[in-house]
Amino acid sequence: MGSNAALIIIDVQEGLDDPRLGARNNPDAETKMARLLAEWRRRNRPIFHIQHMSTEADSPLRPELPGNAIKAIVSPQGDEPVIQKSVNSAFIGTDLERRLNAAGVEKVVVVGLTTDHCVSSTARMAGDLGYAATVVADATAAHERRSYDGSHYPAAIVHALALANLHGEFATVLTTEQVLAASHKGL
Repeated sequence: MGSNAALIIIDVQEGLDDPRLGARNNPDAETKMARLLAEWRRRNRPIFHIQHMSTEADSPLRPELPGNAIKAIVSPQGDEPVIQKSVNSAFIGTDLERRLNAAGVEKVVVVGLTTDHCVSSTARMAGDLGYAATVVADATAAHERRSYDGSHYPAAIVHALALANLHGEFATVLTTEQVLAASHKGL
């Protein structure tokens, strides 16, 4: 992954467990994120925590609600930056790009919630901005969705299609084990 590859942890917040959001796939996603976070910390690589500060009236991610809190399993430590956003992409209305450039980052590894929303938006924009983006399939997750025509899509399908749409176009999709293996090889 390279010594300057940054880990971007997107919206791993308590409110995304709200039952109103529907069923979610990949219940082990946060454990995989924590493994990657531990590796990045051990290697002293750049880490960026992203926190969604919703402006939607009924969102569990509103700043004044308990659901806004970052989950303890991936909570920031020391001087790890927390970048707050109010839209899907972590690049819009934030200084993430400036911080990445200042740190000499050319590669980003994106994990978090949810695959089809903020993870996808951030990975797409990272690719468009010229970063070599990797999205970690088993360190991301999605919720079930109802389509415009009333069709229901299970969370696993939403997740798989979001990853399929990213892979090869905006990012490379890998597993946690693949990223860790590359990290250990110094790639």
